[in-house]
Amino acid sequence: MISETDIAYIAGLFDGEGSIDFKKRKEKKRNGTYDCWRISMEISMTDESVLRWVHEVLGCGTVIKKPRKGLRKDGTKYLMQWKWRCTFRDAYYVCRLLWPYSHTKLPKIQKVIDHYGDIKVMNGNVIDLESYKLWMSAE
Repeated sequence: MISETDIAYIAGLFDGEGSIDFKKRKEKKRNGTYDCWRISMEISMTDESVLRWVHEVLGCGTVIKKPRKGLRKDGTKYLMQWKWRCTFRDAYYVCRLLWPYSHTKLPKIQKVIDHYGDIKVMNGNVIDLESYKLWMSAE
């Protein structure tokens, strides 16, 4: 069970350093071209240990190195950046967790939640958003 404090911290981190990609794109498949949803969320930063902790606490997504691009004006290299990323239903699971604590990313988080509706998420649990809102306001 993830502590409320950890979820709130990750929500704040995501509001400041994260992004959500929620777009419909055309993709070629064997049977033709289709409109497909691309849903992902990520946090990028130079502190690898924080992203490893996020990955461990949430239990989903991946942590990878981001390639460095170019040099600073003074000729020195940029610091190594790291990226935690999750997609599709894992993103839905994370959005459900972050929803009560999010501010700047709340509109996009709500879009992801609305897209999936009431479906099974991690460990086979079904989460109803209205029940979740009531449960959070009661505490």
